[in-house]
Amino acid sequence: MIYNLADDNLPELKKIEYLIETYTPVLKSEKIASINYKNSSFPIHALKLGSDKPDVPALCFVGGIHGLERIGSQVVLAFLESLLGRLTWDLSLNHLLKHLSLSFIPLVNPVGVATHSRSNGNGVDLMRNAQVESHEKTAFLVGGHRFSAKLPWFRGHLDQKIESETKALISFIEKNCLARQFSLVLDCHSGFGLQDRIWFPYAKSKLQPIHHIGEIYHIRDLLFQAYPYQNYIFEPQSLHYLCHGDIWDYLYDESLKKQVTFLPLTLEMGSWRWVRKNPTQLLKSLGLFHPIKPHRIKRVLRSHLVLMEFLMRVTASSSIWVEDGKSLNMAHKATALWYNN
Repeated sequence: MIYNLADDNLPELKKIEYLIETYTPVLKSEKIASINYKNSSFPIHALKLGSDKPDVPALCFVGGIHGLERIGSQVVLAFLESLLGRLTWDLSLNHLLKHLSLSFIPLVNPVGVATHSRSNGNGVDLMRNAQVESHEKTAFLVGGHRFSAKLPWFRGHLDQKIESETKALISFIEKNCLARQFSLVLDCHSGFGLQDRIWFPYAKSKLQPIHHIGEIYHIRDLLFQAYPYQNYIFEPQSLHYLCHGDIWDYLYDESLKKQVTFLPLTLEMGSWRWVRKNPTQLLKSLGLFHPIKPHRIKRVLRSHLVLMEFLMRVTASSSIWVEDGKSLNMAHKATALWYNN
């Protein structure tokens, strides 16, 4: 452990390192980057369970891209802890992990978490930092800009390389997901709306559906069949806003070059309802993005376990349903639902 800046503000990083120490060698770990900031160094860890075979599908859970949205990291860690606690007795889980490569990057932006900032230590919004441009006009500032790191949603200057955190995440996904015939990602965020949403690319276009729109629709259909009483809204991110530099747009386009099926999803937890129930939390730096009250944190941590378990099973079973998702009928249904308005 090298980091020393505001150590008390990084319980998520301490939890990651505790899990590595406690569960190695069952839980494999890789330090994919070290982020230097004000004489401190912060590791970014990737953790792995399941099969190393290159022919099995892959699922990756990501959190903490925005430092203010630390509940995303906590949701990812809660699910990982649940799995680790079951490995010694759950035969069905152990069987499932033989057919699945499972990885976790719970804390992509440790400096942002430590400093209570959406951006990283350089003032860059990592979800506006990839090398991709919106096809259509974006909202002022919110869609990503190059004016100044002092303003939110800063993309970085045009002549700058992508940030170390962005590069590490992209490299890991390319190596561990895009090298396989099927892979899926769930990236956990908070800070938008009253309801929990599951978003998918593109963030760069309201008019252009992704090539695998049929497979996305099929996952939605399977989720609603398996859990008919869940409350997720499943939709393209572009229904709400467009942006430049979206990491998942970039990686999805890269996957098309490799002719593999890569389905990145974003869990956007509806944090406005936490504020509605407790308006005084807006006085805190995390108030718009975090539940704050302990009982609400516990409720959020357990409420998404079913979704994450479902995604494990739908990924491991992709060879059964994915061909149906390629059908014209699925694509037609998806287009009618999301793009004919």
